[in-house]
Amino acid sequence: MDLKTEIKNIAQEAKTSSRILAKTSAEVKNKVLLIMAKMLKNKASQIIEANKKDSSKARAEGLSPALIDRLTLNKKRIEEMAKSIEEVAGLPDPCGTIDRMWNRPNGLIIAKMRVPIGVIGIIYESRPNVTSDCASLCIKSGNSVILKGGKESINSNIAIYKILREALRKEGLPEGCISIIESIDRGAVSQLLKMNNYIDLIIPRGGEGLIRMVAEQSRIPVIKHYKGVCHVYVDRKADLKKAADICVNAKVQRPGVCNAMETMLVDETVAKEFLPKIIKKFKGFGVEIRGCKNTKRIAGDIKNAAETDWYEEYLDLILAVRVVRGVDEAIAHINKYGSSHSDAIVTEDFNTALKFLKEVDSACVYSNASTRFTDGYQFGFGAEIGISTDKIHARGPMALEELTTYKYIIFGNGQVRK
Repeated sequence: MDLKTEIKNIAQEAKTSSRILAKTSAEVKNKVLLIMAKMLKNKASQIIEANKKDSSKARAEGLSPALIDRLTLNKKRIEEMAKSIEEVAGLPDPCGTIDRMWNRPNGLIIAKMRVPIGVIGIIYESRPNVTSDCASLCIKSGNSVILKGGKESINSNIAIYKILREALRKEGLPEGCISIIESIDRGAVSQLLKMNNYIDLIIPRGGEGLIRMVAEQSRIPVIKHYKGVCHVYVDRKADLKKAADICVNAKVQRPGVCNAMETMLVDETVAKEFLPKIIKKFKGFGVEIRGCKNTKRIAGDIKNAAETDWYEEYLDLILAVRVVRGVDEAIAHINKYGSSHSDAIVTEDFNTALKFLKEVDSACVYSNASTRFTDGYQFGFGAEIGISTDKIHARGPMALEELTTYKYIIFGNGQVRK
């Protein structure tokens, strides 16, 4: 069977299955999810064995430590995957809920009801936990899902997928509710993006190159974020101990993810006191600092930041630092150079914080907290299907509600339009 036919068959099966899943009760969906979670834990050794093939190959090919970290699974991470599914099962089912209802003067009653989107294609790179996260969210929200992971994690993804599909069989749900494209042929993604007769939405998760390629080639609507250029602004009225803790966490805790801080902005009023101490801390963690002229004047032995650094998503232990003249300049910098992902202010001045929260044009804006919290699990969503920096349909961590759309249901009593 040629690749085009294979993917078309997968898409057709997913479409047919989505009709059945859309009318499946929350009770049945939750039961399936709990079986999935239990089976992941019980078969963790099988997943780890498959993952070893992927991680060994990644090391042999010289992939970056950050990429290998994203790829690697162990018992703890598999237990976290299972826990995430359990949390999704415990969340309210959005399908069939009524957002609002109103009466018209002619007696019609109009209601806005949440319904599944249909079939969702997920294109992702090296993180095998995406396989279970996305599958669980799609099942709970009544959507069939087609998974296309990267070649780096292909063995891990297939092992997880087979376990999830077995859980569907146990409860009598169509296996086409969860599908995977096993081919690592580059043409597989191109073929998938042409299946607009069967697939309703594409969500790419990965690097900027992948996401741009998907957005340019897809015949299907795409929800995306290109990159995460996240900022922390240390205001003149910041608690500097609090600021240091937040900035170190935002940069160092896991530098290879999209919600890590890439640029630190510091008010000129506190720069001389704050910068030498925080830069010393960063260097202790192996962070390379690239600073503006004022930062370099204060901190000394650091690299000069180029204009391109302000746009850069390093995904590494590299940090751009700029001294700014107040909150307005910080906001202007973020809105110019940022990626509308996640940005934070550290300040004890409520009015300044409120100004920042209102005027920074990003999906997630924080006051006195690390940007690392931009995550569906941390937001209480159980998991996330991705993080959107778009402004239409969904923004920020996407979970159950964002995987539904709506329709209007209208109750009448014989009304006709005159």
